[in-house]
Amino acid sequence: MANVTLKNIKKVYDKNVVAVQEFSLDIADKEFIVLVGPSGCGKSTTLRMIAGLEEITEGELYIGDRLVNDVAPKDRDIAMVFQNYALYPHMTVYENMAFGLKLRKVPKAEIDEKVKEAAEILGITEYLQRKPKALSGGQRQRVAIGRAIVRHPQVFLMDEPLSNLDAKLRNQMRAELIKLRQDVNTTFVYVTHDQTEAMTLGDRIVIMKDGFIQQIGTPQDVFDHPSNLFVAGFIGTPQMNFFDADLVVEGGKYSVRLDDAVVELPEATQRALKDKQVAAKKVVLGIRPEHITLTSAKTRNSIGATVDVSEMMGSELYVHVTAIGKDCVLRIATVDLPVENRYGFKYGDKLNFTFDGALAHLFDPETSLNLL
Repeated sequence: MANVTLKNIKKVYDKNVVAVQEFSLDIADKEFIVLVGPSGCGKSTTLRMIAGLEEITEGELYIGDRLVNDVAPKDRDIAMVFQNYALYPHMTVYENMAFGLKLRKVPKAEIDEKVKEAAEILGITEYLQRKPKALSGGQRQRVAIGRAIVRHPQVFLMDEPLSNLDAKLRNQMRAELIKLRQDVNTTFVYVTHDQTEAMTLGDRIVIMKDGFIQQIGTPQDVFDHPSNLFVAGFIGTPQMNFFDADLVVEGGKYSVRLDDAVVELPEATQRALKDKQVAAKKVVLGIRPEHITLTSAKTRNSIGATVDVSEMMGSELYVHVTAIGKDCVLRIATVDLPVENRYGFKYGDKLNFTFDGALAHLFDPETSLNLL
């Protein structure tokens, strides 16, 4: 097992295309770290630099206490699971899993023991004599993971391993990975563009955009306290709603004014804004769809909206509305709705909604940073 340290890592391709910039991260021994972000943000390139499949342009990479910038991939004691499984089609499952150990001249009896132990953990014992073409996508992914497990690497690298699976199987495999982590208990670095995977798997998640780290924290921390507008919009489903609003100060108290609605902020937020000496100003107000509540009538702190689309999700409704000239999504539990609206709202229906000031997020429109 090992910790992994990246110090000011930078990757520049030919013609000055910068893929990763100023990437610094300390990954603790046995920690599960998830790199997440949109396509092209540099997360897979970062993983490939840890694996040794991409050359590091600048910076230092340590696995354990060893600087590995110039160490060949085979000597880094890492194992990687790819998106496309990369199994040998002419070999059986057993042979695929044993292949790396055979190359290392591991005794036959030890290979047999390790392969069968990994197969047992992954529930693929009955498939050991099959060829990959006779397996489903989920089974092939288990074989790819098994091939990595048998080597007992110091670091486990996974590059979007579930993206080729259908939604139901992806959920199932996500749960399998959480269980696997308990059995294998090594350091994991996992890359995904799926924020649900990031939130459910990671001890900490690293959110990336355009080669830069935007925020590092626990899943709950980045959900509750996004550092900027990008993180706020990226984490959470459906994504956070954003409104142009005014932060006003009256009688020494901060409130948010949104059109003709005024919502006073709670004591903790008041203290934080006073400590930072934030003056009255234009802000971007962020409200998560699940933190919006309907009101029966228009009040001082409610906002009027018109329904565009209503999506029935079973126990919840996703109601897409237009409010103050903005598209907005409300996520409402059906049990909280009047009987006539349990199955949705009609196009053009008028609604009023409000939000709890304690759950509001305030961003600077110029820097996009969270004021809190």
